Amino acid sequence: MNRNSILRPDTVRSRNTTAILDAAELEFAEYGFKGATIASIAKRSKLPPANIHYYFGSKELLYQTCVERIFDIWKVAAEALDEIDDPVVALSLYITRKLDISRERPSGSKIWANEIIQGAPTMHAFLAKDLYDWTDSRTALFRKWQSEGRLKPVNPNTILYMIWATTQHYADFYHQIRVLNDGKELDEAQWEEIKSDVCSIILAGVGAKSDFSAK
Repeated sequence: MNRNSILRPDTVRSRNTTAILDAAELEFAEYGFKGATIASIAKRSKLPPANIHYYFGSKELLYQTCVERIFDIWKVAAEALDEIDDPVVALSLYITRKLDISRERPSGSKIWANEIIQGAPTMHAFLAKDLYDWTDSRTALFRKWQSEGRLKPVNPNTILYMIWATTQHYADFYHQIRVLNDGKELDEAQWEEIKSDVCSIILAGVGAKSDFSAK
């Protein structure tokens, strides 16, 4: 069964696969690929294990789909980079959307982080192709903005790494953040302050400008 059919919308299949993926995301984030079991995912999804085998075939395909799903969500967050030819606005939207995802879907980010930390044993081919191609197209855009004098002449990859590291920190290390917040969840005002501060710091660091100043 291919991934497109798995994720086809507006069907019983879609509702079941979404429930399975949501449950799997939590299990893989907590226990890793090796520690998570089909039985525990089925219990969390409130569906029989046979449904998981029917829709996904194997734990490996289910895991791969979870990793690809968070990547797809992050790609949607980055659409501002394609749609808005203004580094200040586009980067601000990208950063705030990434922070929203870290707040709303921390488990997806944790799965991604765990996979990378272990050397991408399951997803290396996907990273070498899909992530590489996506990153290459975005760094080309940053070089264009640099040639127009709208970003500082720094390594474009470093800009992306800084955005990824900062925004995903609020998912991957949220427990640490909560401890340092007197054991409390971040409230709405704090999240808004984080968005404003992160945008301000990164945009200033990369010298983002809306106007053209290249000679």
